Amino acid sequence: MKLFQLRAALAVADWGNFSEAALQLELSQPAVSHAITTLEDELGVPLFIRGRRGATLTPAGTEILAHAHQVLNHLEQMQAEAHRQRGLQGGTVRIATFRSAATHILPKAIAQFRRSFPNIHVTMLERPDNFVIEQCLREGQADLGVTFLPTSNDFDVWELLQDEYLVLMPPHQSLPQPITWKDIGAFSPIQLTDAPCSRSLQHHLQKFAPSLETIETLQEDSTLVSMVSQGLVPAILPRLAAEPIPPEITVHPLPDPYARKIGIAMRSNSLYIPAVYAFLDLLKQTVSKK
Repeated sequence: MKLFQLRAALAVADWGNFSEAALQLELSQPAVSHAITTLEDELGVPLFIRGRRGATLTPAGTEILAHAHQVLNHLEQMQAEAHRQRGLQGGTVRIATFRSAATHILPKAIAQFRRSFPNIHVTMLERPDNFVIEQCLREGQADLGVTFLPTSNDFDVWELLQDEYLVLMPPHQSLPQPITWKDIGAFSPIQLTDAPCSRSLQHHLQKFAPSLETIETLQEDSTLVSMVSQGLVPAILPRLAAEPIPPEITVHPLPDPYARKIGIAMRSNSLYIPAVYAFLDLLKQTVSKK
């Protein structure tokens, strides 16, 4: 069944005869007659009663062409929606992200994007780690993913920023400047988060501070910051994960600096609506201005 056949049948029903329908469709009468005949053969029922005075719908034809009207209306709506989204007049951009990026990176970009494109929706899917974020991209649950670099090879990736790791010391337990690993080790164990991004930090610590004693018993960054604030433990956290840092906490850079790389990823060789690319460009511009 072809859309051409439905349009021909509806034209005949509207004008009451094949010749007038052919004129309106700018086709020959035999072409319209052939389209109707083949449609009736495919459906197995007659749609029209042919006579000297023209063509009238059969009861089956009346019911079937009512559905044909709906099909063509839906097609017009599909075309209108596609045109609207091509012109950045509508659509949805879905972003999978981890908590600290959702808190400190994305809101400013989303607010600016909404001012420029008020009819485009931007939604955030907050996920616990980069593995889940990448899975959201693969399964089509998200268009863009703010994640840690490097990623798998099946993504196009742009680096947004480098988030440095800091030593957070409880109140009244400051360290000399510049600090050394020996100074930090005096307060062992040092609390880290039990998160995938901490794995790369552990490799860094094994290289530069192999004797430093650390523990990983917490997953929430905010919980860890609160424990440091209450004088329970010192900690090493990325800056974005630690913010807002309470004023009573003393902050030091690592003796051997280290940062996690945060980037924006999308599936390679995939088709996206223009709104996704527009948000991607704006996000890169927004972060580069920080």
